[in-house]
Amino acid sequence: MKSSRHFSSPFRLVLFDYRESGKTSPFALRLVPALVGIIWVLFSFNVAAKKLYQYQDERGIWHYTDKAPDTELPVTIRQLKVEQRQKVWLIQGGDKRHPTYAIRNDYGGPVQVEVDFVEQENALANPALPHRFIVPPGLSKTLLEISEAQPQAGFRFTVNYRYAIGPPLTDYLPKHAYLPPFAAGESFQITQGFEGEFSHTDPENRYAVDIAMPVGTPIHAARSGVVMDVERDFFEGGVKPAYGQKANRIRILHDDGSMAVYAHLELEKTQVYPGLRVEAGQLIAYSGNTGFTTGPHLHFAVQINSDMALTSVPFVFLSASGVPKNPVAGIWLRGVTATQGGAVGADSMK
Repeated sequence: MKSSRHFSSPFRLVLFDYRESGKTSPFALRLVPALVGIIWVLFSFNVAAKKLYQYQDERGIWHYTDKAPDTELPVTIRQLKVEQRQKVWLIQGGDKRHPTYAIRNDYGGPVQVEVDFVEQENALANPALPHRFIVPPGLSKTLLEISEAQPQAGFRFTVNYRYAIGPPLTDYLPKHAYLPPFAAGESFQITQGFEGEFSHTDPENRYAVDIAMPVGTPIHAARSGVVMDVERDFFEGGVKPAYGQKANRIRILHDDGSMAVYAHLELEKTQVYPGLRVEAGQLIAYSGNTGFTTGPHLHFAVQINSDMALTSVPFVFLSASGVPKNPVAGIWLRGVTATQGGAVGADSMK
């Protein structure tokens, strides 16, 4: 089975326009729509599960609620389409003459955020822009201050920001072998490997693999790390282009800054949450058929943040003998335990 190219770099562009003309003009904050083509992708957002519960009580009155009702009456449950929500925010503070900015990061690990001027009239930034910040999870301290270059002259400026998930890595060399991402003793076939012509042609997916398996197959962490992000509430799948951004997935940050992506997971069957530390071989989810897909399978890739762009990197799987195995299309992988395959995380790339 094959999947679409749906792991483009997360990019956020929001423009804030501050205008002040002397003391008599009001200070305005305007949110300007981004006028560039941006593909919003899997790992740029989080979503909240939504169900509609419908039942009729003894008096014939119909009830509708988004929470499971406490009743023994027959209840009809309808899965609703979820809304995507933003995960990295530029938060404005300060006052109209000295606006400040912090950054809120809702991922379970660090993001790299670049802030720059789009317009700048008598505006001075500290630190100077453009500037890149590494932001841990949560709300940061004040990171940026804007002031008038010439006092009392008024100022006008517009800033934008973009971000990439994960810490920036330069000169990254893959050194780690990975457990096949399913239970020990199970065997599944790779149906699309590195540089697969169907969908593994862009930098984010060039070194990805698709592993055919039935819906509901237990998915295990291929390597230890911290959960960065989870999508669990998409329920549709197929070959329509609209499904390209509707695959459930988990992203796990490893100790060396690389990240594993597990995609097309089953609805509401993820077993982890952002910020949780997981160990190699731990159950994290169940496979599905969500998103752009020709059939049930797991999409697995290892990515890094390379100069503000998510880029896939080559990797190998461990075998029962501990010998690294290249993930070539057509081969069958057999699940192993961390003990069988040797110490996952050791320098095992050959």
